[in-house]
Amino acid sequence: MSIRHGLLALLSQGPRYGYQLRAEFESSTGATWPLNIGQVYSTLSRLERDDLVARVGADDEGRFVYRITPAGEAEVRRWFGTPITRTDRPRDELAIKLAMAVTTPGVDVARVVQAQRTATLRGLQELTRLKMAAPAAPAEQGDRAWRLVLESMVFQAEAEVRWLDHCEAFIASAGPPAVSAPAPTPGPADTPAETDEEARR
Repeated sequence: MSIRHGLLALLSQGPRYGYQLRAEFESSTGATWPLNIGQVYSTLSRLERDDLVARVGADDEGRFVYRITPAGEAEVRRWFGTPITRTDRPRDELAIKLAMAVTTPGVDVARVVQAQRTATLRGLQELTRLKMAAPAAPAEQGDRAWRLVLESMVFQAEAEVRWLDHCEAFIASAGPPAVSAPAPTPGPADTPAETDEEARR
């Protein structure tokens, strides 16, 4: 989820000011995506520039209040109606790290996998503890949102552990990698001949 669309979704429920949007954004995502107020106001400025929100004055404490425009409402509907594809998501840093480990001489890939599995299992245990402590059927909307986010994190951690198990098995069955031949050293024949003009310099 982008910050841009998250703020638009909140503004579709009614006008809000920056600090209110930050608090509700973090509540809706179960505090798994903390925002600083600078991110909120810079995003609001871009939304205002794109005519998706409008500033409608200030409240009694002088805080600017924003409301969504018809174009912003249409953008929220488009966002909710459009599936998220894998290409829309950030690259998987762990997959890139393991790919680089496999191709970097001297790296113990099995140890990298084991260290990651230990850390992921530790995180999974903490997520499971939080899930067990949370109500199974929350009454409050914010608690329901947190439950969904929490379960998503649990499923992702479980999938990561299974993938790491697969990586370990694959590396063990593949055996040691083939040794690449060193790159040839350029010889005299590979060196460009010096021109008369270059020799005179």
